[in-house]
Amino acid sequence: MGLRRAKRRPPAVSYPVIFRWDLDKTYLKTEFDTLRELVRIPFEKPQDKVAVPGVVPLIRSLRDVAALAGREVRIYFMSASPPQIAKAIKDKLALDGIEYDGIVFKNQLQHLVRGKFRNLREHVGFKLTELLKSRSTMPRGSREVLFGDDWESDPIIYSLYADIVGGHISPDDLGDILGRIGVDPRLISEAQALTAGVAPDDVVLKIYINVERRTPPTSFRSFGPRLVPTFNYFQTAACVFEDGHLNLAAVAQVADSLINGSGYTSSRLANSLDDIVRRGHLQAPSAVAVREYLRARGLLPARGRDQHRLPLWQRVSRWFSSKPVPVGRTEAINYQALVTEWRGAR
Repeated sequence: MGLRRAKRRPPAVSYPVIFRWDLDKTYLKTEFDTLRELVRIPFEKPQDKVAVPGVVPLIRSLRDVAALAGREVRIYFMSASPPQIAKAIKDKLALDGIEYDGIVFKNQLQHLVRGKFRNLREHVGFKLTELLKSRSTMPRGSREVLFGDDWESDPIIYSLYADIVGGHISPDDLGDILGRIGVDPRLISEAQALTAGVAPDDVVLKIYINVERRTPPTSFRSFGPRLVPTFNYFQTAACVFEDGHLNLAAVAQVADSLINGSGYTSSRLANSLDDIVRRGHLQAPSAVAVREYLRARGLLPARGRDQHRLPLWQRVSRWFSSKPVPVGRTEAINYQALVTEWRGAR
């Protein structure tokens, strides 16, 4: 099931693509709900850390598929965890066979020294300024795809970043938004200065959010269609295939890892595929290509006779439920209202 055997190639992508990944809850199944779990993190060994199901073959394939097509990609990681655990994280990435171009950690010690204990759990200012600083070092004309989770504020952070580099948020407006969130004034000033120096360009193609909290998908509609909430990395891989960054063999590798490594069933994957289509994030032609390719490899249920024997009302109901439902909004995001709504829900 090698990458070279995919029958259908994704659309050609000519520009360099930057893939940015959050670490906790997006790449690693990090537990920090309690103080005990938070304290335990620095003492975990690389082999003790567990990757989110399906994420490893997905990230490997992003680079492998690009290499086959002669395209440039870069992969970056960002973590709100302290740099004291950097070695364990880097060793874990090496164990997983993940090649990356950069990784940044949050210096929690400076907050402790300054008595800014609230900043230990407030990550918006840290992540946003790091994203803006990194953007200035990226290749000219490059585009970005961002991966995060719904545990805290990744949807807001990534959406703000996308609209800042797109020239849709002024430094003054950004200051008001970050002030409402409660970001450290020093980081607000730094973010405003970085925003003022941005050369406007809509570089963020898509934002993928791993729904770790099981947040209802309707809760993400205010972020617009650029943001795609997914319940597993098979759904993500199918969408990334449609975006042109993976081929079908890579999607199959993710599906295979979920079935043989994480206890998924072929029926569960089939339901996941139907769900992402129904929510309007994957178009029917792409879904058909994924479904047939995976069926041929025994990763999705074969088409059975019994489905043709369903009563007429069930067949009609299935047809209607499979029609894509428009998601998101085309107008600009109202961040003032969104911050109040999202942060309150957290």
